[in-house]
Amino acid sequence: MEVDKIKESIKKAAQDLFRKYGYHKTSVNEIAKRAKIAKATIYKYFESKELLLQAILMEYIQHSVQEIMHNSAEELDEEAYLSNIILKTSRLSYTVCNEFIGWEFIRESANSQEFLKTLSDDLENLLIASFNETQLFKADDYIERLRFLIKASKSIVFSFAFTSVSDSDVRKNFISFQKEILPYLVKAAVK
Repeated sequence: MEVDKIKESIKKAAQDLFRKYGYHKTSVNEIAKRAKIAKATIYKYFESKELLLQAILMEYIQHSVQEIMHNSAEELDEEAYLSNIILKTSRLSYTVCNEFIGWEFIRESANSQEFLKTLSDDLENLLIASFNETQLFKADDYIERLRFLIKASKSIVFSFAFTSVSDSDVRKNFISFQKEILPYLVKAAVK
């Protein structure tokens, strides 16, 4: 197998297992078995399971942000545009936590919380960079207002994840955020 195919095989196997069982409950041995390679081969390409997860998530996030920015570009109203971007970004964060990592592990592990903070910072920077490329709204302070909106939304959404007792609580809080909090955050950022 060539290098790219091996790496893709490892990432595909890990992604499938992370989504099925969660990051914490998936072992490197299981990933190796699913990818049909030796465990040592995984460590040849990824120094740790965490770095493997990060590689998978960054690809997933980059692809998703491109879709978000492309599909949101049709919105001409500034408030609708910002609401749409923040809502889709929050859903992306929820999907990453729910489908790849697992809520229980996130709430119980300080390492996962730090990992998520780094990942969410990467997501924020990717959104800002992607927005800079589109330049739909050109106010001088627009990037700072967008950054405020992203940071505030991130803080609220992640506080739900870290303090909720169950997955259904997280979903309920997310719906509450969407309907009751996001419209006010957007209005504050637009004015």
